[in-house]
Amino acid sequence: MPEIRVAIADDHAILRSGLKLLIDQQPDMSVVGEAHDWVSALQILNDVLPDVMTIDLTMPGGDAFYRLRQLRQVAPTVKLLVLTMHDDEAYLRGAISAGADGYVLKASADRELMTAIRAVMDGKLYTTLELHRLNSVEKDVKNLAAIPEELSTLSHREMEVLRSAARGLTNREIAEQLFLSVKTVESYRARLMSKLRLKSRADLVQLAIRHGLLQAES
Repeated sequence: MPEIRVAIADDHAILRSGLKLLIDQQPDMSVVGEAHDWVSALQILNDVLPDVMTIDLTMPGGDAFYRLRQLRQVAPTVKLLVLTMHDDEAYLRGAISAGADGYVLKASADRELMTAIRAVMDGKLYTTLELHRLNSVEKDVKNLAAIPEELSTLSHREMEVLRSAARGLTNREIAEQLFLSVKTVESYRARLMSKLRLKSRADLVQLAIRHGLLQAES
């Protein structure tokens, strides 16, 4: 199995050092870059293009959720794993909506970070157990535990694109709704069509109806 290339974005040098040591000890992972703010995180995505980037929400350089959307737009294939001290439902909602693939509390990092990295690499949405128990949050992350096996390989963002495309939205409309570029939406759409072995929008709509994805969300 190819080595998972991880970048660390956090403004605390001591924490970055600890995370690097922890990750580099894994036989299937290595740290390929470190960032201390949002600007340098963006630079690493451009220069290194890691498989996964761990991200602290409270780094200097701008609004966290805006910056997350920016990172997602620049590097749609990179898994963005929020590693934060915020044990807060609102932060989890905001991070997932902005395109994060996972959300792990720093207090749980020693136990859960490696599991989270491997989970997001497998296309799963990973949240810290304590937060995942919140009913309102479970709704926001699409109740992924109940998603049929046919859809289990899709990321959270690919699911959003699938739902929107099945409802008849154009790529431009989806891009505006999800704060992405049209090119990024096209990439997500092509990837989910390939994963699900679909050939047309009619196939996509049929799949969405079969799994109840067009029902109004509460």
